[in-house]
Amino acid sequence: MEYLRAAGAALIAVVFAASAFSKLRDFRGFARSVPALVPMPAKWVMPVSVAVVVTELASAVLVLVTPTAGFVLASALLLAFTAAIAASLRRGRHAPCRCFGATETPIGPRHLARNTLLICFAVLGALAPEHQPPVAGAAVAFAAGVVVAVLVIAMDDIAVVFARSS
Repeated sequence: MEYLRAAGAALIAVVFAASAFSKLRDFRGFARSVPALVPMPAKWVMPVSVAVVVTELASAVLVLVTPTAGFVLASALLLAFTAAIAASLRRGRHAPCRCFGATETPIGPRHLARNTLLICFAVLGALAPEHQPPVAGAAVAFAAGVVVAVLVIAMDDIAVVFARSS
């Protein structure tokens, strides 16, 4: 279980850091996309956009420094994202997912599946024992988490490749 915690910490840290930095690269574009996904008054768009980026960055750092707190914060954020995506899909709105930067890929069921996977890792990480596994095993688990994170980040691009080859 402690290896799962190490892999989960790497996964959550890399995914949320990449997500936050991609939003910061085009923050105005990200902020413009927020109400398309979650309808809200115009005066809330900037504070919500800032809160999302700050919370993603906090999750990325906390999961490495204070793992339980980081996993709990990541779980809460992922649940909010999942609820927003599900509500948008129920309303028939397929706004572009700006999860990892500028893209025109609309949200869909795969985004719910991705978030469910991330929630599982975050919850398991929060519940895992806090003692440190042997260094070699932890390094392998951490590396595996980074590999899964890269696949999660590239999910939309991978889906496009497979959709074109069908």
